[in-house]
Amino acid sequence: MPKYLTIKQEAKKNTANMFIDGEIVTDEWEDSDTSAAGFRDALKEIGDVKTINLHINSPGGSVFEGIAICNMLKQNSAHINVYVDGLAASIASVIAMSGDTIYMPANAMLMIHNPWTMAVGNAEELRKQADALDRITQASVETYLAKAGDKLDKETLKQLMDDETWLTAQEAVDYGLADEVLGANKVAASIDKHFMQRYRNVPEQLVDQIKQKATDKNDNIAKEFKKINEQARAENETLGLSLYRLKEELANG
Repeated sequence: MPKYLTIKQEAKKNTANMFIDGEIVTDEWEDSDTSAAGFRDALKEIGDVKTINLHINSPGGSVFEGIAICNMLKQNSAHINVYVDGLAASIASVIAMSGDTIYMPANAMLMIHNPWTMAVGNAEELRKQADALDRITQASVETYLAKAGDKLDKETLKQLMDDETWLTAQEAVDYGLADEVLGANKVAASIDKHFMQRYRNVPEQLVDQIKQKATDKNDNIAKEFKKINEQARAENETLGLSLYRLKEELANG
């Protein structure tokens, strides 16, 4: 059974719960990684179910892997409920659009932007990369607009993507990119340092989370060093006392 998949029976109907809790990748190295191949295998393992509850808390990742996952879900006969548990950023937000119904807790966020890549080569190769990015952007635009309906026009969407926009749950609903705002949950939107450096307009509260995590980590390291030093001091004192007693015993014959 894939690590991000559980299946359960509910009231005589088949329901599958799936989780994307980390980066979207080509090759899965971390337990939280999700690839298109891994997701495909998970869907095969599920078989025919009536409902898939997809929970997303992802900073994004590989565009092509994400588009493939999105298309797999759209082509599936099950009713797809998407829950953005914390964050659906970049290509993870495109995957979220596969939901027949998209739910977002009040403290969750959806981030949309123009895809980017790293490229090396001559002018012709770089032009090809730029053209490829334009086509990828268009695919994302069509996915967002298909979900939003008449709540969002192409010009507004393009501006939102150009600006790398971080939408609250209510803003996502207002733009038609989500269907319902749920009560705030314990899994608030968050992002790691790697993706914070990649994105341009990370909200201040998420930046503060990264700084607080760094501070907490440093505090924990300092506490651990203090504990080790105290243990070493205690051991040295015990050793010194033992040596003193041994010296006295030798002196007393």
